Formats: sequence, structure tokens, C-alpha cells
Amino acid sequence: MKNSISLIIADDHEIFRDGLALMLAKQDTVQLVGQAGDGQELLRLVDETRPTMVLTDIKMPRMDGIAATRLLLQRHPELKIIALSMHEEEDLVVEMLEAGARGYLLKHADKKEILEAILTVEAGNIYYCKHTTANLAALIVKSKFDSQKKAPSALFTAREKEIIRLICRQHTAQEIGELLFLSKRTVEGYRTRILEKMDVKNTAGVVIFALKHNIIREEEIG
Repeated sequence: MKNSISLIIADDHEIFRDGLALMLAKQDTVQLVGQAGDGQELLRLVDETRPTMVLTDIKMPRMDGIAATRLLLQRHPELKIIALSMHEEEDLVVEMLEAGARGYLLKHADKKEILEAILTVEAGNIYYCKHTTANLAALIVKSKFDSQKKAPSALFTAREKEIIRLICRQHTAQEIGELLFLSKRTVEGYRTRILEKMDVKNTAGVVIFALKHNIIREEEIG
């Protein structure tokens, strides 16, 4: 598996770790090289195995994911880290991104999203969980985290900006089409181009980009 992504899972819940490990073991693109039950064990395993990527819980005993992320990236700047979080940990997700994580997932994310996050981060991009709330998006925009997106809002046409605002308000392609007198297929074409221009994978990424570049205001999506 020369081209596989070597990966370590860190979480203090053994049943969750084992379930995730079982799922990843079936993927040709991922090679699981270790499991850690706390932040200190994670540091030791990364030093020993030098993985490509780490999936780590934020709240862990002995050393949490935020402190571990800071130390790991001091020792291994090339390491890619994805945070695993619960719904109520939005402030901690922001801290993880500021510490250097390149993406985050809710723990109940499905297999498809977990793999998409791994491949997105491996490719050098940021992964925003598709269940990102408007509040979390706003917190990320206001934080010190910089996703280094280079595309300014000027790259978007007036029609694209109109569609971006409606996407941010959680309208479906069908609903957007009805509002703008466009076919669903036309709207889907616009959405694909918008995601490509923003270099994001889902609606959460669109919302964060739109807020950061003042295409929409926080109060418009609350």
C-alpha cells in the first residue's frame, strides 16, 4: 500500500475507536498504524510511527486534543490532523483549528463523510463538517484560523452571489430554482462551479467562505 494514507486514531472511548478502525481497515486508501486512548499516548505513537494523518478526539484524559495538536505540529509540521467532536463542543472545534487542525468531523459522521474528510485534508484542503451550524461558521470566521483561501468575492458574478446567499440559507437546488426561475439542473451547475471556485466540498464550506468574504452577513443566516 505505497500510496495509502497512514493514520492514527486517538479517542478515550475504546468502542468508538474500534468501530472507526474496523471501517478504515476496509479502505484501500487508508492504513491504520495505531490507536491511542489519550493525548500523551498519541504523541508517543506519532513519534514512533510517523503517520500521514491523525484523527483525534478533542476531549481526552492526560492531554486533550488541542494541546496534543500544538505539540505534534511543533515536532511534525507536515502532519495533518482532523478533530473529532461532539455537537456541544463548537468553541473547542475553533481552538483545534487555531492549534493547527485541518478539518473536523462530528463523531456521528457516516463512513462516506469520514473518507471524504480524510481525502480532502490529504489533498491539502480544509474539511468543514457538513453538519456545521451557522453559529460555528461565524465562530470560525471570527477566529484566528486562516484557511488561506485566495479567491476573493469579486470572482463571483451577481447571479452566483445570489445563489451563494440562498445556499447559505439552506435552500435546496429545487427551491433556489423556483425562487430565481431557473431549472434545478441549472442551479446544480451553478453550485458545482461555486464549490470549485471556493475550493470547498459542501454547504458548510460555502457558508464559512461567504461570511469571511462578506458575501453574506451572519444575521442573514441565523
